[in-house]
Amino acid sequence: MTISLLDVPGMVRWVSERGVETILRELTEVIDADFARWQEFDKTPRVASHSTEGVVELMPTSDGVTYGFKYVNGHPKNPERGFQTVTAFGVLADVGNGYPLFLSEMTILTALRTAATSAMAARRLARPDSTTMAMIGCGAQAEFQALAFRTVLGIDRLRIWDTDPAAMDKLERNATRAGFDVHRATDARDACLGADIVTTCTADKANAIVLPHDAVVPGMHLNGIGGDCPGKTELDPRTVAAARVFVEYTPQTRIEGEIQRQAADFPVTELWEVVQGRRTGRESATDVTLFDSVGFAIEDFSALRYVYDAIRAAGESPTVDLVAEPADPKDLFAYATAAIPVGV
Repeated sequence: MTISLLDVPGMVRWVSERGVETILRELTEVIDADFARWQEFDKTPRVASHSTEGVVELMPTSDGVTYGFKYVNGHPKNPERGFQTVTAFGVLADVGNGYPLFLSEMTILTALRTAATSAMAARRLARPDSTTMAMIGCGAQAEFQALAFRTVLGIDRLRIWDTDPAAMDKLERNATRAGFDVHRATDARDACLGADIVTTCTADKANAIVLPHDAVVPGMHLNGIGGDCPGKTELDPRTVAAARVFVEYTPQTRIEGEIQRQAADFPVTELWEVVQGRRTGRESATDVTLFDSVGFAIEDFSALRYVYDAIRAAGESPTVDLVAEPADPKDLFAYATAAIPVGV
C-alpha cells in the first residue's frame, strides 16, 4: 500500500513555491482553529528519552478521526559536531483502520509550526501597536519567528543578540535581505531596549537566564520558546512570577517549561481558553505577558494536516510503499515469502 510522502527536497520545493510568509499566515489560522476545538483531541505529555547528549521524543495526538505523531530530537551540542540541534519527521494515520496516510519530513515543518504558534499566541497577548521584537538566540528558528511576527502582527524591526557572533551574522544577513530593520545588539539588555516583544530561543540545556529580569518593562510580551525540557530554562524565575503566564498544555509545561521552577500551584492560563473566549489574554497596556511555549503535539498535528491537504490539492503528492498488502489479510507469511521456493 502506498501512502503520501513529503521528503526534504519536496518540502523545500513546496515552501519555495508557496512562500514562507504565505505558509506562516495560513498555518497560524490552522493552529488557531485546532486550539478552538481543543476538547476533541487526545492530550498527553510527550514521551521523552533523555541522555547526557540530549533528548529524543515522540509527540502523539488524535482528534478521533486522524491520528498523528512526531519524532523529534533536541541535542544542544550537535552544531559543534556538524549536526542540527533539532530534526524531526511525522506521520498521519486513519483512526478507522489504523493505516498510515502521510509521512513527512518535519525539521523544516517544525520551524514553521513553532513560528506560527508563537505568532498565534502573540496576536492575543502582545500589544496591538507592537512594531519591534528582540530576538535573543539567533539560531535556526530565528528567521521563521521574525517572518511569522511580521506576517501576523506587522513587526518590522528586530533587535538581535546571541553569544555566537556567527549566528548573529547569519540572522542579520537573512533578516536584512528580507526587509527588516535590524539592530545588532551588544548584549541582551541592549536587545530589549525599545522592544515590544522579546523572543528567547536558545539551545543550552541548563537553568539559564538569557533575559535579565531588569530588562523586562511593563507592556512587554515575552515569547519563551527555548525552555522545552526538564532542567532547561531561559528566564529569571522573578520574571515568570511577575508575568501573566500562558501555556499550551499545563501537565507538560510544568515538567518542561519556565514554570518548572515555580511552585506546583503557580497559576497559568492554557492558550486554548483564550482562543475559545473563556479567559482573557492581555488585559492592559502595562501587562507583562509570557507565552511559556514548549511545543505541543496538537500543533504538529495541525502542521501535518495542513501540508497533507495542500499537497494533495495541488496534485503533488509522491508516494512510498510502506504497508504490506497480502491478498489474504491473515496470510502475511505467504506474502512475505512469495519469492522463496518452498523447502529451500
